[in-house]
Amino acid sequence: MIENLNPIQEEQANLRIVENMDVNNLPELMQSVLSLAHTPAEKDMLLMSALTACSSVLPNLYVKYGMAAKKYYPNLQLFIVGSAACGKGIANLALELVKPIHEANPLIIPGDATYPAFYQTLARQNGRGYIHESEGSVITDIWRSSTANYNTALRKAAEHETISRARCREASVIPNPQISMVLTGTFSQYHALVPSIENGYFSRLLTLIVDEHEAFDSRYVQPSETSDDTIIAASEKLYHLYESLLFAHPREFRLTPEQRTRLGKHLEIAHPTLIRMLGEDFHSVVLRMAVHIERIAMILSALRSPSISSELDSDTSSLSSARGVRPENIVCADEDYATAELIGNKLILHMAQAYQLIKGTQKIDTPTVKPLDQKQILLSLLPDEFESKTLVAEAQSQGISRRTAIRWSDEWQTVGLIQKIKYGTYKKIA
Repeated sequence: MIENLNPIQEEQANLRIVENMDVNNLPELMQSVLSLAHTPAEKDMLLMSALTACSSVLPNLYVKYGMAAKKYYPNLQLFIVGSAACGKGIANLALELVKPIHEANPLIIPGDATYPAFYQTLARQNGRGYIHESEGSVITDIWRSSTANYNTALRKAAEHETISRARCREASVIPNPQISMVLTGTFSQYHALVPSIENGYFSRLLTLIVDEHEAFDSRYVQPSETSDDTIIAASEKLYHLYESLLFAHPREFRLTPEQRTRLGKHLEIAHPTLIRMLGEDFHSVVLRMAVHIERIAMILSALRSPSISSELDSDTSSLSSARGVRPENIVCADEDYATAELIGNKLILHMAQAYQLIKGTQKIDTPTVKPLDQKQILLSLLPDEFESKTLVAEAQSQGISRRTAIRWSDEWQTVGLIQKIKYGTYKKIA
């Protein structure tokens, strides 16, 4: 956790992802990739872009979600929003992770493609693809000049819904599309992609906002002797995992009953809080974040195993050791769920910022980001009567330091939001 910061610095730091997590709980592959990032912003961008790239090469893994038990695959779609020279280029390392797989089995779809070309490429690749563009305008510009853009196709792919194409002489469909995507760009480029909060793509596209500039670092002009080796080693491990999954039977990923209860209760409480703060249009973002959290947990669990197919064929598999679960099912490790939940908690705050920008600053290219009031969210998640240890535990699950949580509780007492019952025990005041 981050300590010894003033309140303004704390507000910014609480939106960071990597600095608020225990990096040692990440799979080794992800730890090695993150070692190439230096600043807090770089770490967040590299973490999310690497997870998204990896999500494109994990075939035959799925999770069932909702009462209808709909199948969702690992695929994530991400837009990193930031001004020029904020370090967005670090995300291009994610593309290097999957290039060896693409060379053996075509995967990458160029962003600079008309809809017919996009559709044909996706069809040739059996509905699977990875789009990676360091300038969001590459896609938005082609959409402006094309008779039909593929915004709808990406929106459907996020839910694995059939993509159809009709022409005068032929009609065809791509069932069960699985597309992952990393885009980086400015807010104006992001806004061109998601012009309104009513656009159904907004809640399906994960958004990471980088609203900080780091001081010049001499490491930027020093060639790295280890970065290439690190990426090559990581890509080789990922290739091995990809092959293991490709030739294995489909495997279902499951949260434990305790993890699923935690996820349900958390969103049940957070949902009305966020809706009150932002409005009914934010409803879909909160609901879909549950799916994103499960997808991220699935990716982490897959990356944790160097040879998941051989482990899953063994009754002694660490991933299949939960009582009553068949070996072919993957059970989420507690550390992977905790990491995924923290990432989801942070991303929903970034998406809340994007929501406010789109809703309130339609004509501003580089608006000032106003962080969501995390104090209000934390207070709403606490029971009517709680102990200090409950406060700290809930805060840390949100990536908020113990020091910050205690300071906030003192502020709540001062303004009359909570009352001290006895030492270490507090009660909310209606």
